Amino acid sequence: MSGVEQQDFFGTMAGPGGTAAGPLAPAPVRPAVVFERSAKARRYRLTLRRDGVAVATVPARGSVREAEAFVAQNHDWLERARERQRRRPRAAEVWAPGTRVLWRGELAEIRVATQAGPPFVSLAADVFRVSRLDGDLRPTLEAHFARRARVELPARTWELAAETGADVKQITVRNQRSRWGSCSATGTISLNWRLVQTPDTVRDYIIYHELMHLREMNHSDRFWARVGEVCPTWRESERWLKRHGSLVGL
Repeated sequence: MSGVEQQDFFGTMAGPGGTAAGPLAPAPVRPAVVFERSAKARRYRLTLRRDGVAVATVPARGSVREAEAFVAQNHDWLERARERQRRRPRAAEVWAPGTRVLWRGELAEIRVATQAGPPFVSLAADVFRVSRLDGDLRPTLEAHFARRARVELPARTWELAAETGADVKQITVRNQRSRWGSCSATGTISLNWRLVQTPDTVRDYIIYHELMHLREMNHSDRFWARVGEVCPTWRESERWLKRHGSLVGL
């Protein structure tokens, strides 16, 4: 599941370029938009990446000219998406005592937990050992978060898989930079370790989302109906992710 914003449109006109996948040159009249052809895409899609670059996906039988028209038609949407991106809260680049960090769904202040002996810091009720109290604590704390995630996320996924009867073969926890989770047709679910920073309800929603992909490998109405059956509050979780995902870089 990706954290980017996008607009979709089915293409109705065949154009030059064949079915080869690969980047196309940006339209000179719109240098802020990158055009990419995709052999798998079935529709025109406009995506605003986390780095602020807009990407227009051109389907295999589409044309750059029609893609340019699609971008122009969605100019207002793109500007609104860019404004939302500018307004989203961002995590501090350097973490030090006093910095507020997203942890278990809440912004918690990094506090010094011990004054003597090995240094420890606390986030809410959790305590973490650090090598030193000066400098950037982010790499050390994120390593602690990832270790917890590798224990907690697979365990919770197996629980929810048993609850829903989903046929999971393997669970991996990864350092994904643009997705909260993903699912393969072979039954492997991959989860972003940053889910331990989100509320439990949001974490569970992402897991349910990927479990339901084992039954529907798409985002059709039938897929969302399945998600709604196992996770009735999924819309609230989606809103939370859109509002707060930028605090962990998604």
